[in-house]
Amino acid sequence: MESGDPFVTADWLKSHLSAPDIRVIDATWVPPWAATDATKARRKLYLDGHIPGAVFFDIDDIADTSSELPHMIPSPEKFSSRARKMGLGDGKTLIVYDRGDYVASARVWWMFRLMGHNDVKVLDGGWKAWLEADGAVEDLEPIVSERHFTVRVQNQLLKTLDQMQQMVAEGNSTILDARPAGRFTGKDKEPRAGLSSGHMPGSCSLPSGELIAKNGLFKSAEELAPILKAYEADNQITASCGSGVTAALILLAFFRIGRDDVALYDGSWTEWASQPGAPIATS
Repeated sequence: MESGDPFVTADWLKSHLSAPDIRVIDATWVPPWAATDATKARRKLYLDGHIPGAVFFDIDDIADTSSELPHMIPSPEKFSSRARKMGLGDGKTLIVYDRGDYVASARVWWMFRLMGHNDVKVLDGGWKAWLEADGAVEDLEPIVSERHFTVRVQNQLLKTLDQMQQMVAEGNSTILDARPAGRFTGKDKEPRAGLSSGHMPGSCSLPSGELIAKNGLFKSAEELAPILKAYEADNQITASCGSGVTAALILLAFFRIGRDDVALYDGSWTEWASQPGAPIATS
């Protein structure tokens, strides 16, 4: 089992920002339903101001763009190529942040761990915490040197549709859903047009918002323990959400209490509910 906290504070990053082995990643994401041109909107946020030296990581671009599903994990070859060009390679400690509630930074943290790079952390409190700590801001893209990136895919951290269908049919695995409770129960609509709400039979609701404190920081291990204690002893835990993004917050939470083997269902609800005749529960 891995140990160590998956977060760094803004003050820690300020004092280590100039270290030669530190690389910062801006993973700011704007969902397609939140802007007319979400790609342009998220890029503009980065160019308007970011942590000095931060490179921009777009989860909709560094993805399997041949898939009809949003931001599916890319091939190891594509991921390695993009990481190398951004200087995010072997021997570097990667610090990821975004401008939302850890949505994309958690996803990028998981992507690097999936590809075998474990020296990756998330900035606690994200962009807001950086500004509150009087962190420096720049609007110029950094000039980076390519860095070799060795891929060692950790398949145990990823679940596919076939695996999820088997787990649901057998009913012997724990599936945690990070979407808001209303979407889980079927009371509220999904943000994606034409997609019904509800949940995979046998799954449990664990809204990602419950993992974040009121001050915007991620809850401490002591605060997370009573939330996660019902699942700590489970042998196999898989996190799901709308499209495989906020599910990564559940992985962050378990990692913070010392559990590093929780998997993520990449296609998540978008893939599951799109299957003809897929079993959907509402309650």
